[in-house]
Amino acid sequence: MDRAAPPPAGSATALGVLCGVGAASCWALGFVVARQGVNVGLSPLVIALHRFVWPGMALLPALAADSGGDLGGIGWRRAIALALFGGLPLALLSYLGFLFVPLGHGAVIQPSCAALGGLVLARLVLKEPLPARRVIGALAIVLGLIIIGAEALRTMGAHGLAGDLLFVAAGGFFAIFGLLVRLWRVAAFRAATITSVLSLAGLPIVLFSFDNLWAAGFSENLLQAVVQGALTGAGGTYLFARAVALLGAGRAVLFPSLVPPFTLLIGFLALDEVPSVAQLAGLVVVVVGFRLTQGGEAR
Repeated sequence: MDRAAPPPAGSATALGVLCGVGAASCWALGFVVARQGVNVGLSPLVIALHRFVWPGMALLPALAADSGGDLGGIGWRRAIALALFGGLPLALLSYLGFLFVPLGHGAVIQPSCAALGGLVLARLVLKEPLPARRVIGALAIVLGLIIIGAEALRTMGAHGLAGDLLFVAAGGFFAIFGLLVRLWRVAAFRAATITSVLSLAGLPIVLFSFDNLWAAGFSENLLQAVVQGALTGAGGTYLFARAVALLGAGRAVLFPSLVPPFTLLIGFLALDEVPSVAQLAGLVVVVVGFRLTQGGEAR
């Protein structure tokens, strides 16, 4: 049986870039729509559940069909760890941050701390080399975070600093999740399936936010369900996986660095949130650091 011919090199590169940009756009849109939900009074808990309930229900039959009782060979202990660091608690930390600080803080701090945490954990646990280029990039990320954190402390006091620390924690959770996926060699689709399905355990908690759920209205809940449940999760993961396949990991890892500027741009256009000078300065420094930490891989 003849196999389909691979696309020409130029077409594959263009498609890979489109997939990478699409993934960054999905993740950025997730931040903006979460901020929109908080702005209209939707509980961060409800937004976090939207992120996992719908894909969890959709993927439950698939996981039940082939898991054989041990979740496809991963085991319950590892699955619970994946759900803890990559599931509902991670989303809740992220969305709670928007109760305290503006969109620009979460858009820059969480992806940056995820990248920085991943770099440190890869060195400490996986013993990956840490060339000077990456060290300089990590220091640049720290500097950018200090710029943004100082603004929060100066303009919002401890209230703002608490919000920033929630995003730091969310980034740290995602870094640990990424480490576990690599350490245990869990396929991307299975990792997404496990985190979504096991996050259904939080569904009864929505009863405490039932009034808040309906007060936000059908259209707002539908928006959160589509963006958080479909685009941010499944859509972004699939597009990023396609970018890796078409471009290689060395080039595809650059696309997450687009999330902070994309989030600020979409937030400005959709929510009229204008980033401060300090947020823009921190963004520039962080993006440069992000680029340095992800550079140097073989193509």
